[in-house]
Amino acid sequence: MLKIGIIIGSTRPGRNAEQVAKWVYDLASRRNDAEYELVDIKDFNLPLLDEPYPASFGQYMNKHTKVWAEKIKSLDGFIFVNGEYNHSLPGALKNALDFVYAEWNNKAAGFVSYGSAGGARAVEHLRLIMGELQVADVRTQVLLSLFTDFENFSVFKPAALHETNLNTMLDQLISWGTALKTIRK
Repeated sequence: MLKIGIIIGSTRPGRNAEQVAKWVYDLASRRNDAEYELVDIKDFNLPLLDEPYPASFGQYMNKHTKVWAEKIKSLDGFIFVNGEYNHSLPGALKNALDFVYAEWNNKAAGFVSYGSAGGARAVEHLRLIMGELQVADVRTQVLLSLFTDFENFSVFKPAALHETNLNTMLDQLISWGTALKTIRK
């Protein structure tokens, strides 16, 4: 069975990502096509990238990097839950992505984003990064509006249509994740 990490892509105090990730987890856990797990980058206490060698070398020197690498290696696919900060992804998420390389390769990813424009621009940037990390990203994404899916921009109350989009994205993620698992060593 596939193991899918729901990555909480913000470490900001008062972040909305945690509420959204728990909603994703609750809905995904009703399915029996994969094991789903919340992965909060905040729990890994990653500093600004402090590895002396490029991640593609796989020569991790720091304990925090090795712990992060083991977590990412243990997963078959990812759902990135993140807001849009200044038309892009949160810096903490970009930093976490940069720490490791091979552990991301030949896996699948889906996106659940939020912001004034649904987080669409952040996901555009994430898709570019996924290509470099050799992660196959699925087409369907869940776009949540701070104006209509959050009360007072902070209490998550998603419109019903998002559940349909989430399930479509999960179907695609499971298909791609299953196919890619056959080519990993």
